[in-house]
Amino acid sequence: MVSDHLSEAFDLVEVRGVLSGGFAVRGPWVSRTAMDTPLKFMAMVCGRARLSTDGIDGPIELEPGDVVILNNRSWLELRGGTGDGPIREITPTDPADRFIGANCGTDDVLFGGRVDLNPAGQALLLQALPPVGHVRGSAATAANLRGTLHRLLDEVTSDRIGSAFAIRQYGQLLLLEVLRAYVGQAELPPGWLRVLTDERLRPVVTAMHTEPGKPWGLEELARAAAMSRTSFAERFRAVAGMPPLAYLNRWRMLLAQRALRDGDVRVGSLAAELGYASESAFSTAFKREVGVSPLRYRHRVRDELPGRAESLPN
Repeated sequence: MVSDHLSEAFDLVEVRGVLSGGFAVRGPWVSRTAMDTPLKFMAMVCGRARLSTDGIDGPIELEPGDVVILNNRSWLELRGGTGDGPIREITPTDPADRFIGANCGTDDVLFGGRVDLNPAGQALLLQALPPVGHVRGSAATAANLRGTLHRLLDEVTSDRIGSAFAIRQYGQLLLLEVLRAYVGQAELPPGWLRVLTDERLRPVVTAMHTEPGKPWGLEELARAAAMSRTSFAERFRAVAGMPPLAYLNRWRMLLAQRALRDGDVRVGSLAAELGYASESAFSTAFKREVGVSPLRYRHRVRDELPGRAESLPN
């Protein structure tokens, strides 16, 4: 089986796609929203619309199956519909404007959602995505995305038993399909998402992920990539946005945060497992990366755990 680095990373940073709103409407309409979470997405299930937000030169034309990922934007405006009637102002959170009676033959149907991550994941994904990413549903790479959108619409409108559970699962799948389609359509900025999907560097990433505690050197990693040391170092930095050994340290820190968050491993044992010569060397590296010592991090995340669901952004 091919190493699935993206799934590994998603598990570590606890990525979760959450469907948080949407509407079905016919006739002229406009919807305006202040952005209150760092990562949002808007999916055009049926119909067409024009999306505007800060940081772009002009509106983005959305067609059926299109999704836009919004990274640290402050406001969003959507306009759509045809006809001569008055423009209807839509509030996506208003239950009356949701999906009852939605008809893809006559309505504009949109889903809105957010991406929840732990703090480490938020830093990684925000850095790995552009301010506005447009995923085109008409592309060959988006076939699964289009299918997921329509299955999600079916669950939202059918009121079947277990639909709330199904909607949560489809929200997660929708995020995955959006990222898969985006990777296939766009040139990603340097970062972890790009390096995790780079076929040339796959053997190197596999080696570091499989044996994170090994004392990897640049020469050995270059051999794994079947490249010269200089060519490998240049390519890795261009793709990942950091040198190979800095990436390895970042990966070790993600593993350390999960171990401290989810288990009772001793700090000294964790340091040895991740390849550090001493507990103090590991603690110094951890504090430099995360901002607090390993033990303080463990206490902090466990103190936050009981209220975690309530503290997630809306």
